[in-house]
Amino acid sequence: QVRLVESGGGLVQAGGSLRLSCASSRRTSSNNAMGWYRQAPGKEREFVAGISWRGGSTSYADSVKGRFTISRDNAKDTVYLQMNSLRPEDTADYYCASYRGSIIGDTRSVAYWGQGTQVTVSS
Repeated sequence: QVRLVESGGGLVQAGGSLRLSCASSRRTSSNNAMGWYRQAPGKEREFVAGISWRGGSTSYADSVKGRFTISRDNAKDTVYLQMNSLRPEDTADYYCASYRGSIIGDTRSVAYWGQGTQVTVSS
């Protein structure tokens, strides 16, 4: 069993920044993509960003393009989400995801989920 543990959430004012981290208890495979999702109260979980195994390919939801950056350090089995220019609509629980394979953004291919970290952006 793989555990994904997120950290870095919190309360921030609009326009501020946060950096989320997701540490994996062990490497899941040699080529798995990783991603971040979020779920706001009363809404469905949505894809935020994803990254390929070597980091050469990334994908972002339109709502966060240009503001969020996903990265990974495979030596540390850790994925990061740098969030800048935060908006109140970014308020949500953020979840780390480990995909079964290399395809980014296919929620059906998520093998493991983290427990989530809360991000609150005040106006």
